[in-house]
Amino acid sequence: MTSVATSIKLITREEAELKRNNAGSFAPQTCSTDLNLGPWEFDALADKLGMPTYGPGASMADVAPKETPRQGQLPQEYKDATDEELDQRILKAKEVLGDSVVVLGHFYQRDEVVKYADFVGDSFQLANAALTKPDAKAIVFCGVHFMAETADILSTPEQAVILPNLAAGCSMADMADIDSVEAAWAELEKVFGTEPDADGKVPVIPVTYMNSSAALKGFCGEHGGIVCTSSNAETVLTWAFERAQRVLFFPDQHLGRNTAKAMGVPLEQMPMWNPRKPLGGNTEGELQDSRVILWHGFCSVHKRFNVSQIEKARAEFPGVRVIVHPECPMEVVDAADEYGSTDYIRKAIAAATEPTTFAIGTEINLVNRLANEFPQHTIFCLDPVICPCSTMYRIHPGYLAWVLEGLVESEVRNQISVDPHVSATAKIALERMLAAKP
Repeated sequence: MTSVATSIKLITREEAELKRNNAGSFAPQTCSTDLNLGPWEFDALADKLGMPTYGPGASMADVAPKETPRQGQLPQEYKDATDEELDQRILKAKEVLGDSVVVLGHFYQRDEVVKYADFVGDSFQLANAALTKPDAKAIVFCGVHFMAETADILSTPEQAVILPNLAAGCSMADMADIDSVEAAWAELEKVFGTEPDADGKVPVIPVTYMNSSAALKGFCGEHGGIVCTSSNAETVLTWAFERAQRVLFFPDQHLGRNTAKAMGVPLEQMPMWNPRKPLGGNTEGELQDSRVILWHGFCSVHKRFNVSQIEKARAEFPGVRVIVHPECPMEVVDAADEYGSTDYIRKAIAAATEPTTFAIGTEINLVNRLANEFPQHTIFCLDPVICPCSTMYRIHPGYLAWVLEGLVESEVRNQISVDPHVSATAKIALERMLAAKP
């Protein structure tokens, strides 16, 4: 099976040929033919417009905050280089740098980048992987901004954490910013007060998903809260309920809802908090009756999945095993056979002893890679449209070559540095997460 990037190029060429011949449309489609362009095209557009853009892909309709980091222009030589030339440059730079650099690749990265990674995994696994290389002078994180921030928090002061393209943010993480969360917290304190009840439980405790900024992790550290991953969300909520009457969960409403529902929390006790409305759009009574207050955020990749896709998969492949990510909407999780983190999905497929048909609800690059890795199974993405994570797709071999060759020249490019005060409080919340083992 070809890589996602190669498939997009082939589809784009086919579409262009069909348009020239007036032959109609071509299937399967990509969500945007602009995916075939180099990410630097969108970096240039952001500079021209004076505002950031997530670029083509699942998050292209999401509005990026004005303060979202922007990437300067990539030198022309990297834009013009062929795939083969970039391959040679990256491999040569890695050979020269040796153990002084470690390259981390997220599951959702394109194959053309992942193949250079020393470690591949989810954001938490990769942050931990970096800890196994304390002598590395640089950590090149092929992921998105919040992941690089987490790596900087957990790494040693002597290590430089590098994000190949600063525009690789996360639309979900951007849906909860520190000012909005602090404003919400102030409103909640007015409703609940701050005094613990007779059991010693505080009125509310903050829980942030790993997919959030360092500032929000720091907020949780300062207010007795904790960070969770998609793997340990239930363990973390159990931890929080032992200490508080209710939880403010951000930024992903779906992970919070799916996890709390599985724990027996009724939907009516999970009001949504819309930061643009007074009291988040709720009454004081609704907040008083709540157990989990869900932030109005979501992942644009996992929002694409729906029940109709599952029904279609079951009709076409009787006996299909449907596994989705907990960032999917509740009705999708309910209709699936199983749900779990990216690591759960991978382990479930690896553990299948008989040839099995799997329909997977998560990012296309991972699904495509799993299909290549386990050819004894039939593995396909529930979403028939090739639509990768917009921000993960901003990492390109050209940027990787640029930062690695910078290190060869003793120049650190695109370093991610978290403010020391934020880092200290965020580390408290992260250490609480580390102790909350599923």
